[in-house]
Amino acid sequence: MTDLAPLRRALLSVSDKTGLIELGQALAERGVELLSTGGSAKALRDAGLDVRDVADVTGFPEMMDGRVKTLHPVVHGGLLARRDLEGHRDAMVEHNIGPIDLLVVNLYPFEETVAKGADFDTCIENIDIGGPAMIRSAAKNHAFVNVVTDVEDYAALLAELDANDGKTTLALRQRLAQTAYARTAAYDTAVSTWMAGAIDAESPRRRSFSGTFKQTMRYGENSHQKAAFYTDGTNRPGVATAVQHQGKELSYNNINDTDAAFELVAEFDPAESPAVAIIKHANPCGVARGATLHEAYQNAFDCDRTSAFGGIVALNQPLDEATAPAIVEIFTEVVIAPGASDAAKAVFAAKKNLRLLTTEGLPDVKAQITTYRQVAGGMLVQDKDTGFVSMDDLKVVTKVAPTDAQMADLLFAWKVAKHVKSNAIVYVKDKATVGVGAGQMSRLDSALIAAKKAERMADAMGLPEPLTLGSAVASDAFFPFADGLMEAAAAGATCVIQPGGSMRDDEVIAAADDAGIAMVFTGMRHFRH
Repeated sequence: MTDLAPLRRALLSVSDKTGLIELGQALAERGVELLSTGGSAKALRDAGLDVRDVADVTGFPEMMDGRVKTLHPVVHGGLLARRDLEGHRDAMVEHNIGPIDLLVVNLYPFEETVAKGADFDTCIENIDIGGPAMIRSAAKNHAFVNVVTDVEDYAALLAELDANDGKTTLALRQRLAQTAYARTAAYDTAVSTWMAGAIDAESPRRRSFSGTFKQTMRYGENSHQKAAFYTDGTNRPGVATAVQHQGKELSYNNINDTDAAFELVAEFDPAESPAVAIIKHANPCGVARGATLHEAYQNAFDCDRTSAFGGIVALNQPLDEATAPAIVEIFTEVVIAPGASDAAKAVFAAKKNLRLLTTEGLPDVKAQITTYRQVAGGMLVQDKDTGFVSMDDLKVVTKVAPTDAQMADLLFAWKVAKHVKSNAIVYVKDKATVGVGAGQMSRLDSALIAAKKAERMADAMGLPEPLTLGSAVASDAFFPFADGLMEAAAAGATCVIQPGGSMRDDEVIAAADDAGIAMVFTGMRHFRH
């Protein structure tokens, strides 16, 4: 396989014409013959460049509304011909096929068309055929041919030509080919994923997922693991789309935890009141509403001050000057919010390592998203948990019904429990978590841990009694036995929200009645393994 390959002839056919004129001019200045099609050819000619139409090369006009223009042996032969094989060279001469040394193609904007909500037929018409076919041909023959699918590779290509007297290195062509195959794979993924939804194929025979590189990570969850961050093209508000204003580069764990924090705080409508979520290891250590953002932060912090140290803070409203000083009082890894005032940014500026991320809004917690997780030999694919219950969905199952204030706390606790690792127990009082138990092998242990955390915080704050006294408690799944419920009662809970559905529901309800506890069933669980 040759290393340096000359670049004498290029085919440019792009949907996104960013940088096209500049690239065409740079190639022409280096003596490269330009071939093109349609709008790309017109744009290049309008810029004063000498361009030959592909139709003149193939002898066939563009037809069928542009569906057929580059699907021709003269084009693909020029891309696929091996320059080192006599038989290939003879075939090129016999059939008047000129070599194409550079292909510059970016594809019809299918993803953008879908994102705009276009109808089925419009989306179909925006599926590129000739482009992916040429890309694959050029990429396969990267021993001799350069294929460029991303605007950001234009500069690298030109730099190579300058460094190698109009030639490119094999290393560059290999990198370009890999990028090209990944681009067509991502494009096909977008088409197949959209079509699965469009035809209501819940479990299609084949599925693929793709991403676009955003940044490297210093390491993964641990220092011996390599990692990188990729975006999925959905532009969902969050860590992938946020602007980082200051602080160190985000780590793998930072991104994972920040995502968890922002998805949780988005459960609380900012139009109703400010809300703050503090996250540690993807679990909430404090969540609260407040009359002000500062009050919400303080109430969230008071749930578990110990765990909040080195945590992630997510806000459902823009960071303001009153809240910023409270946040910087302790070591915090990341703050994410839908905006931040200049005064708040100035407060944060004194903490150089504190990352401040802002988004243009909150994610839609009810939007349907497909999630996936790798397991050995495969992937688990499911809908994102967008389950929601309202006051009207709750079923009172005890003799005592919750008060309006208790019901508000129960629903608050339920929203938080959805984001706590399963076997979750969440105590809430006055729209603030006062104890969180997460991820234990038994629900009883989670209840014990949550209560113990509340006791510890009461001691630290000099309170006469834990805030779990008179609290509402949420369980992400049913109580299989009454012991977990009794542990919550012992901690001071006066009302309970849980899915129900256990074989021993009657036993648990009876225990609640005996203890004078109000209990409601949601009919929905929120396991988060």
